[in-house]
Amino acid sequence: MTASEYLWYIPNQTDPGHRGDTAVEDHNSLETLTRQVQALEAHGWTGALLGAGWGRPDTFTVATALAARSTRFEPLIAIRPGYWRPAQFAAAAATLDQLSGGRVRVNIVSGKDELQAYGDHESGQAERYARTREFMQLTRRLWTEEEVSYEGEHFQVKQARLRPRAVVRGARRHPRLYFGGASEAAEQVAAAEADVQLFWGEPLADVAERIERLKTLSARLERRHAPLEFGLRVTTLVRETSAQAWADAEAKVAEMARVQGQGWQDHRHAVAVGQRRLLDLQARGDVLDDNLYTAPGRHGGGGAGTTWLVGSAEEVAAALRKYQALGISHFVLSDTPYLREIERQGRDLLPLLRGQ
Repeated sequence: MTASEYLWYIPNQTDPGHRGDTAVEDHNSLETLTRQVQALEAHGWTGALLGAGWGRPDTFTVATALAARSTRFEPLIAIRPGYWRPAQFAAAAATLDQLSGGRVRVNIVSGKDELQAYGDHESGQAERYARTREFMQLTRRLWTEEEVSYEGEHFQVKQARLRPRAVVRGARRHPRLYFGGASEAAEQVAAAEADVQLFWGEPLADVAERIERLKTLSARLERRHAPLEFGLRVTTLVRETSAQAWADAEAKVAEMARVQGQGWQDHRHAVAVGQRRLLDLQARGDVLDDNLYTAPGRHGGGGAGTTWLVGSAEEVAAALRKYQALGISHFVLSDTPYLREIERQGRDLLPLLRGQ
């Protein structure tokens, strides 16, 4: 079994108070984000996902600044094909990978965004994922091959030589390519081109079904890369006791209802297939499996904030180990206030997951 890795989430938001975080003026300053990174390193986290979207601070710039202020922190940098062209992105990421000693990870995001605001366009889902497939193919080749010529429908390069290329360290030949998406088109791309498929917090049986489908699809598509790995991006609300965790979870949801989801709805302007799957879980009950809480989605929770794993550290660790038994080896966790929960979950949850 692949050794598990545990990452956090850095909100990278212009507006304060993201998903219940403490609303302060310097919430997104370099000093505030650096304190989070320092806490991540001190409490045993591998790195953190930095979200992308038009209207947020530029994710790659933030990741570069944080990599420069840390020694072990590995930024999982969310980027969008269309916002970047593959050759320019491959060069920027390889440069940061060299400067940081091989710490870069990349999350390819193909969901809808404000495309016209930065001069992008698309004609539908099929074209969007066809372009993403080419972006991933070309980026990987530029990172690993001496000279690349590529003639795709969306991207073309001739005799492209990347200097420097990505860091090779043991089995790591380049930054891992993480990918999300639950539509049939997205799964075709993941099965053929991604290194890690990220799921949101769905019930165990649903995740198991998707893993088996992706494995079958990988074989059918004659995948050329190392076997596809799987990850879970989910909110984890951990307290000293189960009773306290559920009391706090219900209080948070009540506050979400009161403010009508303000500060939470960053995935609901366009309800993609994966988001719809999460929202539909509410019809199956407020609590699924042992402690997967679906009520947040009813009151504005989106993306990884739609469902939460709730409980004591022992209960949340037990739930995560069940996902691990299905084949999940990459975990991207979070709760708010972000800094406090980096420390709490690093102290109380991570040692249980690592058997310490």
